[in-house]
Amino acid sequence: MRDVSKFLSGFRRFQQNHLGNRHGMYAQLVQQGQHPRALMIACCDSRCDPALLTDCDPGDMFVVRNVANLVPPHVQATYFAATTSAIAFAVHNLEVEHIIVMGHAQCGGIRALLAHKDPTCNEEELIAKWLGIAEDARRQVLQDLADKPDPIKAHACEQAAILISLENLMSYPWIKQRVEAKKLALHGWYFDMNQGELLEYQLESGEFEVLVPHLATDG
Repeated sequence: MRDVSKFLSGFRRFQQNHLGNRHGMYAQLVQQGQHPRALMIACCDSRCDPALLTDCDPGDMFVVRNVANLVPPHVQATYFAATTSAIAFAVHNLEVEHIIVMGHAQCGGIRALLAHKDPTCNEEELIAKWLGIAEDARRQVLQDLADKPDPIKAHACEQAAILISLENLMSYPWIKQRVEAKKLALHGWYFDMNQGELLEYQLESGEFEVLVPHLATDG
């Protein structure tokens, strides 16, 4: 079993970088509380840390992470209270101005959704119940891309699941009200780790379009 010394060393660097020279910033965050401008709903995947990907400062972003960055519909809110209560806190208490649902390439949760295997143990039942939130995305992809290879289906389902979550967010009356009053904006982002790009869903085109392109390097 590998130890956690790497994480302890990392915390020491955090102390030096943030609690040392920038102690004033943290003192302010402690005294004034948090006032993030955005809620990020992201995947648990260890390769897709939202703070790392956006290089944001402490206090900038309120983050909810779960398997496949899913949002349950309002009718299921009490069954998945860990995610929905965090969303409620961000919107009602912190009054965030943006909600970003960020999916990503190579998502293990979406691949499990597409595989659609019958659970054989309690752990798998829990995962399957959660992934069922995106069942409509799975069905649509399998219908529209029936003759396509699995990687293309996975890519399409990863993006379709983001749209399911955006649609589900609008099923919450207190979110819908704020969106219609232009006090809250919803965004669908897709981190393509294969290409090193960030895409955003555009309502006008109905497509995910490049928001931040691949960074070209010399050599």
